[in-house]
Amino acid sequence: MSVRQSLLAILDQGPCYGYQLRAEFDRRTGSTWPLNVGQIYNTLERLERDGLVERGEPDDQGHVYWQITDAGSAEVAQWLSSPVARSKGTRDEVSIKLAVAATLPGVDVGSVIRTQRAASLSQLQSLQQTRYADGEPDGPAELAWSLVVDSMLFAAEAEIRWLDHTEQRLAQHPHHAMGLELATERPKRGRPAKADARRA
Repeated sequence: MSVRQSLLAILDQGPCYGYQLRAEFDRRTGSTWPLNVGQIYNTLERLERDGLVERGEPDDQGHVYWQITDAGSAEVAQWLSSPVARSKGTRDEVSIKLAVAATLPGVDVGSVIRTQRAASLSQLQSLQQTRYADGEPDGPAELAWSLVVDSMLFAAEAEIRWLDHTEQRLAQHPHHAMGLELATERPKRGRPAKADARRA
């Protein structure tokens, strides 16, 4: 998720100071992705460096308002009109863990799957019981919050379906066919030993 573009999009509505930006981000996402103020100010400084926002003078209470530039508005328009590019490879920790576990001799992969499924079901049930607690129940902030929660619900449901699918696939393979021993052929490339380390 791009904090940078999200903050820019909020600033495209009007100037904000740091804490205000955090409150606006939380209000629009239901605090499902909490940001700390340090992260917001670091992002604002990078946006300023890149010419996408400008820092104003402090007001009477010491609030420094940040204002979007024309280049920043153009970046927001580009972000909103472009699809999110998913990477070709996966960095999903659950799928990597199960893929490695399935190739380790002596590992009860079924137990690994059952443990993960229990955790995923618990998360799904918790999300299903989540209720919007702030402001108008039918207002725009509630709608934004529910969109994020719906996304998390669908992801949890998909993970449970994938775990079921994985369990069925692994059940088709005998345990001795799944274990991978360490390869005897060594990779040709690697980090060369330093000359000083060889002498030591």
